Amino acid sequence: MSTQNPKNNRRKFLKSSTLLASGTVISPILGSSFGNKTNGNENPFSNHGKIIGHGDFKYRINKEWGIQDLDKYPVMDCHEMVQDKAGRLLLLTNHPKNNMIIYDRSGKVLETWTLGLKGAHGLTISEEGGEEFLYIATTTDHKVFKTDIKGNILLELDYPKETGKYDSPDKYLPTETAIGPNGDIYVSDGYGLDYIMQYNAKGEFIRFWGGKGDGKDNFDCSHGITLDNRDKENPTLLITSRSKQEFKRFSLDGHHIETIPLPGCWICRPVIKGEHLYFAVLVTKTWGAYDGCVAVLDKDNKVVSLPGASDPIYENGLLKAPDYDDFSFLNPHDVCIDDDENIYVPQWMSGRTYPYKLERLH
Repeated sequence: MSTQNPKNNRRKFLKSSTLLASGTVISPILGSSFGNKTNGNENPFSNHGKIIGHGDFKYRINKEWGIQDLDKYPVMDCHEMVQDKAGRLLLLTNHPKNNMIIYDRSGKVLETWTLGLKGAHGLTISEEGGEEFLYIATTTDHKVFKTDIKGNILLELDYPKETGKYDSPDKYLPTETAIGPNGDIYVSDGYGLDYIMQYNAKGEFIRFWGGKGDGKDNFDCSHGITLDNRDKENPTLLITSRSKQEFKRFSLDGHHIETIPLPGCWICRPVIKGEHLYFAVLVTKTWGAYDGCVAVLDKDNKVVSLPGASDPIYENGLLKAPDYDDFSFLNPHDVCIDDDENIYVPQWMSGRTYPYKLERLH
């Protein structure tokens, strides 16, 4: 297993992304860069339509679902995706001319808008008083923006100087948000100092916890955070510790409950749909290999399917590190599950590919 520092290697990849922005790459495919990921074929779309996954969670991979004209709908990294109550699929990209692409479920673009952000990274949707709002975490602006569904900014959360841990905004690189049952806003500083900040619905600071370290209350790349309300009486927070290949459960006031190790899985953010937990595994072995998969877990945190990788196998109660299938994904960064349990997969540093769709087989 690689001992590389995933944060440092990701930053090296981000430098490479600058070449894409300058026009060095003009198609959604990086050509021979992915030759070793497509069984000798340089076209990563060659396995379009193949069946992947395990058990009751098998899917037909549709690599053509989201493809658009890059000149008309430019993207850099397709970071995250959510579905609104109208059934539309909202894709967050870090292209400053095109932060949001809104699809219908057929893959048609309905509209786009932008905040001009180069580091748009985390996207959360929340229904409040019958209206939907978006929370966008940006690593380059060192802020979180709350917007309406049209992209009008309603609230800005600046770097958390109240904690006493940040002497400048540059130290603060938020990657994700979660919204509590009472409207509290939780922000994960996944590429910064690994603290979790809690604000009330007005954006007033309440508390913080975590920070980088090896203790049960600490994180190493707290990349993703989500509200787990499957237990309606006792909602909790699931928070990624990606470099440790695990996620942790916390109470809503920041107390550690449990740690769930997942060897070989650099987890992006957990996503709840029904009784199951889903997430994209950005890396399974080494950075730069263009691998990764999707994981589906049951309510007991056991992996039941790994679309894009080998069968989920447990040895002595611990997941065996998955083996990438060598064709499905190119650094998957998030998952969005629709009402028919299809999965949409945006990808990071993948040659400006648009999201894939995994069509659930029933």
